[in-house]
Amino acid sequence: MRLRLGPGLLVSAAFIGPGTIVTASTAGAGYGAALLWTIVFAVAATIVLQDMAARVGLAGRRGFGESIRASIASPVLRRTLTLLVGAGILLGNAAFQAGNLLGASLGFNLLTGFHANIGVVLMGGTAAVLLLSGRYKTIQNVLIGLVVVMSVVFCVVAALTAPSIRELAAGVLAPRIPPGSLLVVLALIGTTIVTYNLFLHASTALEQWPDAARNDANVREARFDTMVSVALGGLVTASVLITAMPLQGLGGEVSAATIGQRLEPILGPAAPLLFGAGLFAAGLTSSVTAPLAAAYAAAGAFGWSADLGNARMRLAWGFVLLTGLLSALLLGGSPYRVIVLAQASNALLLPLLVVFLLVIANREEIMGRFRNSRLSNVLGAIVVVVIAALSAVQLARLAGLLE
Repeated sequence: MRLRLGPGLLVSAAFIGPGTIVTASTAGAGYGAALLWTIVFAVAATIVLQDMAARVGLAGRRGFGESIRASIASPVLRRTLTLLVGAGILLGNAAFQAGNLLGASLGFNLLTGFHANIGVVLMGGTAAVLLLSGRYKTIQNVLIGLVVVMSVVFCVVAALTAPSIRELAAGVLAPRIPPGSLLVVLALIGTTIVTYNLFLHASTALEQWPDAARNDANVREARFDTMVSVALGGLVTASVLITAMPLQGLGGEVSAATIGQRLEPILGPAAPLLFGAGLFAAGLTSSVTAPLAAAYAAAGAFGWSADLGNARMRLAWGFVLLTGLLSALLLGGSPYRVIVLAQASNALLLPLLVVFLLVIANREEIMGRFRNSRLSNVLGAIVVVVIAALSAVQLARLAGLLE
């Protein structure tokens, strides 16, 4: 077995974006280490779901969207669901993309002092160049490099804040929901378990392991890749939370754009640069993976070729990239209000897609000997219940039914 990392790191690159950084910063500044257990749960749930998605791709030799389409006998239901999934993924990712570009531009501003709009255009152009190359390996290698940079930066910054080991251990081992923190708990889970990553992982696993004859080894390698990569992403999220812990009790709005300056008394003059580098890497990686995932999802849903050089694939990722770029330039300011639109889409689609994932992962005619074990089904069912509750609360909040 060749133990190497690849598609799993793309998943981590996708969910560690500006939304994750501001949510983890808010959790650390508002509640200290008390919500670290939430990140542990979210990482475990993501590993369970992404492992299923990778196996669906490798065992069925097709993307997740294509597997959904093939599993529905009714033409009317198939077309309806195809339209729902395709439109939801494209529009939701366009909203995410605006937030990603704005987040990357804020990091760019901290590093260079240039206006954020310049950063938006440069980040959008960089994402377009990588996607236009049509070479999966090139994209993967660039994103892996950025994930490493992001991981090192946030872990170093977290270590420099000198957190209490006892407090960290209590936050992981003694789960609790402090008063007023429920929505932050739900946000931490929701920003880690992302709808489009299921499509991204199933398709990129096929790119990484194209030889069906060695599927036993492929599945083992994919599982190792998923566990290590998603755990690394969780470590980044936890590091951001720990970095913001010294701000607890200071009051005022906590944002990823200003946290660097507020840490200067602890980290010195390098604080804005360190945090800016991490924010820049987080925004840029998500700015590439959001259009990429949308293109793979659309290809599976509508039956297109999943070749990145395909004109329809380029049209799909181009729509997400251009819509996100224009939205970022027109809206400006904070990326976080933009991400609310993406959260609404995610809340509507995620429970439905996880149920489909569980159904497909249990179909012997598709999965063969790689179908779900009883443990995978139990863990998957637990995740579905939690995600459904998360989605209900998110939708209620968006509808104004909850404060």
